[in-house]
Amino acid sequence: MIAIATSTRADWGLLTPLVEEFKRQEIPYTILASNMHLMPGMGMTVNEIRATGEQPVELPTAGASTSETLANSTRMHGEWFAANRPEAVVILGDRYEMLGVASAATINGIPIIHIAGGTVSEGAMDNAIRNAISQLAALHLTETEKCASRLEGMGIKKDNIVVTGAIGVWNTLNVPMMTHNELQDSLGRELPEKFFVGTLHAATLDSVTPEKQMEEFLSGIEGFMEARPGYGAILTYPNNDTDPAPLIAMLMDFEAGHPGNIIVVPSLGLRRYLSAVALSEGVIGNSSSGIVEVASLGVPTLDIGIRQNGRERAVSVIHCDATHGAITMSLSLITTPMIKALAAKRANPYYQPDTPTVMVNAITSFVNF
Repeated sequence: MIAIATSTRADWGLLTPLVEEFKRQEIPYTILASNMHLMPGMGMTVNEIRATGEQPVELPTAGASTSETLANSTRMHGEWFAANRPEAVVILGDRYEMLGVASAATINGIPIIHIAGGTVSEGAMDNAIRNAISQLAALHLTETEKCASRLEGMGIKKDNIVVTGAIGVWNTLNVPMMTHNELQDSLGRELPEKFFVGTLHAATLDSVTPEKQMEEFLSGIEGFMEARPGYGAILTYPNNDTDPAPLIAMLMDFEAGHPGNIIVVPSLGLRRYLSAVALSEGVIGNSSSGIVEVASLGVPTLDIGIRQNGRERAVSVIHCDATHGAITMSLSLITTPMIKALAAKRANPYYQPDTPTVMVNAITSFVNF
């Protein structure tokens, strides 16, 4: 049996096609849902897992601080690994609580299969955490050849690295999209005439506070909307790398101050998110999905601030500083015919065909099912 660790709406959306491929190949697996999935204030996204018919193991690891959450993640996953002894555990990416999962697996002698090692996000603590998980992992499923080369530079054996492409890109090309009316009905709100889809997480290595980062983000959107009536945005909650409560309060105040233009939701879920992006004028903020997946949907991305610095990106991804003036100006840029034409080419360095199949084949060869 393979354990699949997931702690947020984002990693579950990415892991969904991997789970489907496990089913297709009749590989036994168990989903371990923790942290943000089990937080009512963050959308209780474990319900999105259950809605697919899965019966996840629920590990309520969220604490009063990131340190407590990390400790809870290590302890609770360690107890589960000791009692259930899976053949391996799949860990995607770089979130801090996943370092707890990786530590617990290592202590219990459970091999780690790491997805998306070797990528770079210089503006967040995730960068160091990702590299730490890579050093603990036994099998590495990387998004690009450059990622594989970085892992080799870290002393990881080439035989333990498989370049699979990004699983999120596979999603963008295979998940059935909602129509405009279906999305509108699902949200229970009338969509703005033209809209962006945005998420701003805390850039944890920035000298500016998360609250100031959010203030500049919202002010930049507001400045653009004042100049371009008819535009709006669908904004989702940030993750809990830092206390999200004050940032969520700012989002809710922003929505209340711009009725009809701003829609704030805790989580869109995979299909609604991809559908909203496909219907949008572009993705804005600092989520990795804007860098990795959105280019394959033919819309531009405005990457804001330092969080994703160093990550490979398509030509349709535009970067700007995390100041309201730069954001307002850059929002105008990504709506120009030139940038839209670049995005329409859908060139994406993270694309590779049959990513879930390649991943599961590599896993089954490693585990010898």
